[in-house]
Amino acid sequence: MNAILKAHLSMLGAEVIWGLMSPIGKDAMTNGISGLEMVAFRVSGAAMLFWISLLFVKYERVPIKDIFLFAAAALFGVTCNQCLFTIGLSYTSPINASVITTSMPIFAMILAFFILREPITWKKAGGVIMGCTGAVILILTSMNAIDAKVGDVRGDLMVLGAQLSFALYLSLFNRLIKRYSVFTINRWMFLWASLYVLPFAMDDLLAHDFALISSKTWMETFYIVFFGTFVSYLLMMLGQHCLRPTIVGVYNYVQPIVAVLVSVFTGIAVFTLYQGSAVILVFIGVWLVIKSKSRKDMEIETSVCEKEKKSLTLQDLSNHNKK
Repeated sequence: MNAILKAHLSMLGAEVIWGLMSPIGKDAMTNGISGLEMVAFRVSGAAMLFWISLLFVKYERVPIKDIFLFAAAALFGVTCNQCLFTIGLSYTSPINASVITTSMPIFAMILAFFILREPITWKKAGGVIMGCTGAVILILTSMNAIDAKVGDVRGDLMVLGAQLSFALYLSLFNRLIKRYSVFTINRWMFLWASLYVLPFAMDDLLAHDFALISSKTWMETFYIVFFGTFVSYLLMMLGQHCLRPTIVGVYNYVQPIVAVLVSVFTGIAVFTLYQGSAVILVFIGVWLVIKSKSRKDMEIETSVCEKEKKSLTLQDLSNHNKK
């Protein structure tokens, strides 16, 4: 029970941290830190923290072939994902960004159908339609918005692209992910991401007079790097280790709730009726996708049914012989 309680608290902590990350990151990027600079701080800071973790966790040997596979995985799982999300957040409202982030299971399911040949059930199809409808409502709301506090279509599309990028990472590198611990995965992924991002961000970093940035903005940036990236990834690992995927999926809804409450309370964003309807559609769509059976579940059910049929047939024969 203690392990399960810790897992639930870990998942809750990770989602609350990510929920706070959208309004905090938005405020930092409104007050002196550019989107590209924030990505550079995030990937390089997380890389250093995950490599420092070698002092406390066992080192896993990684063959050269897998190191280069991590280089490819880092393009989708970290570089494109974090660049699109962070820079997209600098344009759109933290409410839109956090709501769109929950749509990742929908992209994962669609890609699993094409890449992993996972079957699509009616429940999954309904979930995709509802989730996509919610995303379209958010984008249309942003297109008609006069104030960036409501949203910006450029940012919405970039955050949507970030979810597609991460779903691609999960589908293409599923076997690689399962071979290593979360420390090893993130150690190499963030190292490669730093090598990809820093050359593009270096001109901005060198030209920027960081002495003009307030201590509040630096504290927000520290929160994004340490808590929003390093700590939250570890908490997510602890939660996923003990909890079923459906339970983990339910916790995804904590993130936008926290982001909406904090954003509206601080005045960073405005929550409209159209956004509310989009949130409901996205939530229901993601829930339907999460609750749908995977191919593995279907195979297990088929196997159980066949065993039950054989058992019943043998029982009938036994009863017949007794007669």
